[in-house]
Amino acid sequence: MAEGFVTYKGFPLVRKGNEIYYGNMSDEYVTYMNVVSTHDENGIAAADKIKVFMMKTEKGLDPISAIVKSSDRTSLYDALDIANIWLSREV
Repeated sequence: MAEGFVTYKGFPLVRKGNEIYYGNMSDEYVTYMNVVSTHDENGIAAADKIKVFMMKTEKGLDPISAIVKSSDRTSLYDALDIANIWLSREV
């Protein structure tokens, strides 16, 4: 399924900078998270505003048309939680 990737609750999790993809690209949907802002917590940057999008993985769709759900969250845990709920409902 997700060989070589870090997984969270059974779905692969890939991060580059402030962008996080969660889910299998071979499935019908994947979630995309964008960390909009962070704050310092004991010397570590912690996300405090994250935009979460559920997107179709269908080839040929432009990114705006691919979005089927969106939400704003105030922590990475909350963002991953809603993303997991969305993806689990579609499997």
